[in-house]
Amino acid sequence: MGKKLKVLVVDDATFMTKAISDLLESDTDIEVVGVANNGLEGLEKIKELQPDVVTLDIDMPVMDGLQAVRHIMIESPVPIVVLSSLFSDGSITFEALRLGVVDFVAKPSGAISSDIHTAKQHIVDRIKLASAVNFQNIRRVRINKQKKKEGLADLYGFHPLDYIIAIGTSLTGPNTFIRLMTRLNAGLPAAAVILLEISPKILAAFAEKFNEFVLWKIQVARQGTVLEQGVCYIQSNMASLTVGLNENGDPCFQLGDRVENPLNTFFRSAAEVFRENTVGVLLTGYGDDGSDGFAAIQEKSGKTIAQSVESCVYPNLTDIAIKRNKVDLVVEEAKLAEAIESVI
Repeated sequence: MGKKLKVLVVDDATFMTKAISDLLESDTDIEVVGVANNGLEGLEKIKELQPDVVTLDIDMPVMDGLQAVRHIMIESPVPIVVLSSLFSDGSITFEALRLGVVDFVAKPSGAISSDIHTAKQHIVDRIKLASAVNFQNIRRVRINKQKKKEGLADLYGFHPLDYIIAIGTSLTGPNTFIRLMTRLNAGLPAAAVILLEISPKILAAFAEKFNEFVLWKIQVARQGTVLEQGVCYIQSNMASLTVGLNENGDPCFQLGDRVENPLNTFFRSAAEVFRENTVGVLLTGYGDDGSDGFAAIQEKSGKTIAQSVESCVYPNLTDIAIKRNKVDLVVEEAKLAEAIESVI
């Protein structure tokens, strides 16, 4: 058996550090090397114990989770999985993902609730995935809150909607996606739609906060919503998202139950409606979803763009699509916006 995965658990509630530690150590591949009751203590123990992954609560005394993330990423960088009940606070979820945490997992409801054990496998899986990321590619997104939408109302409803920018990602995608949308021209004759790995519970709050920082209008993709130019729609890959036509012939969203390959399903539907005006984009993530959907986009003469493997935090999604020859343009993360604009 290989070396065990070392995890540090940071949470101010003693019963929760014990519950999370017991949960993690029930997996034979994981060893909890220590616990801490606040961010400052956590930072000290990271330097001392050098864990492979840190689980981090947000609401803590002395130094809260967000302050801790800022310090950890500068002083002792390590993959961080946030385990918090504060998933409905848009400023917190957005800020944590912007700062570069690998994942934000909703803490099981209630204090010592039985559903912490129901959530066991999901949390264990996230810890293991976090340990395998290409950590040097994780960076905080620098954004300027002064960037307002004042005077930009004419972006919405007056420009034609000709293209769809269909974006897919999974784990570690939100950070890359935030950076992409801060760079992408909101005046393009297009709607952007992102399917990403994020809890549906976090989605609305995340979109609301993100909307304050970019020129694109950020909205959750909902059943029946008609796509508009200058709007970026977000949906969790824990649902099935497709693009269809309503009774007026307008492109709109259709939501369904979770499917095995949500990116393939999404990309295919976008290609059916927008045909050669479909721009598919694959960002960092794990798994092999997306490449078959890219093939469908290419069959309709649309364009496919993938983030380069070297610039990905988790390279599987793009690597598989590239190796299957389903990608027209491979570009590093910093040039994704430029590549998208070049084909529209």
